[in-house]
Amino acid sequence: MEYFTLYNGVKIPKVGFGTYKVIDQSAQGIVETALSVGYRHLDTARMYMNEKEVGAGIAASGVARKDIFLTTKVWRDDLSYDDTMASVENSLKDLGTDYLDLCLLHWPMPETDREKWQEKDLSAWRALEKLYKENVIRAIGVSNFLPHHLMPLMKEAEVTPMVNQLEYHPGYCQAHAVHYSQQQGLLVEAWSPLGRTRVLEDALVLELAEKYGKTPAQICLRFALDNHVLPLPKSSSAERMKANLDIFDFTISPEDMSRLMCMPQTGWGGHHPDTF
Repeated sequence: MEYFTLYNGVKIPKVGFGTYKVIDQSAQGIVETALSVGYRHLDTARMYMNEKEVGAGIAASGVARKDIFLTTKVWRDDLSYDDTMASVENSLKDLGTDYLDLCLLHWPMPETDREKWQEKDLSAWRALEKLYKENVIRAIGVSNFLPHHLMPLMKEAEVTPMVNQLEYHPGYCQAHAVHYSQQQGLLVEAWSPLGRTRVLEDALVLELAEKYGKTPAQICLRFALDNHVLPLPKSSSAERMKANLDIFDFTISPEDMSRLMCMPQTGWGGHHPDTF
């Protein structure tokens, strides 16, 4: 496994395993399988309602906790100091661990008192800063924060965010948000890096898959890596899990990268942090 290095020196495996919609009794087994085929980076969230299963999968896998990079997130209902502290405490309990490798504020906008979003974000961020300084969390960051959400937080933060997780794939690459985040020293992570069926069946993606001798999914994941973005694919199939790790033996040419970057909008999930 290759690694990105966050600005505080923490190393993070370049491909993670996403667990959104990985729920019910099968979730533990899926996490065990992901670890068995080589993943050492797991991404979950309080909102996913699967932290107990993820924790059980880690415990049953035989892989030492210290060898796993584990991320969770604080949901937008908990954007206050006290609620964020409680959210992290509950995550630690459910995951069966005494520390997190990374914790993110999941969305910048709360569901209520939306006019106070900057105040709420900063209050929640103060809690993550405290837990970071106490070594309960090794790295802290945000998710779905666009530049106009990051700017006020960066201005007031004592510890600036290390990661920003965004929807990112061919057909929806959010170039401005990614460039701004990277310019500020944040590592960008890609949720939904495969962009759903519409992207995987896109004519250009299929053409490049044939050209490089790779699957459409591998083209999408390499697209992220070649743009210094960390992809978080998810799958319930061991074979697809393995294939999604097999992306370190090729790069996409500048010409082909330009074609992918300039694709019409395709496969967008429909979620925007400023709207509901």
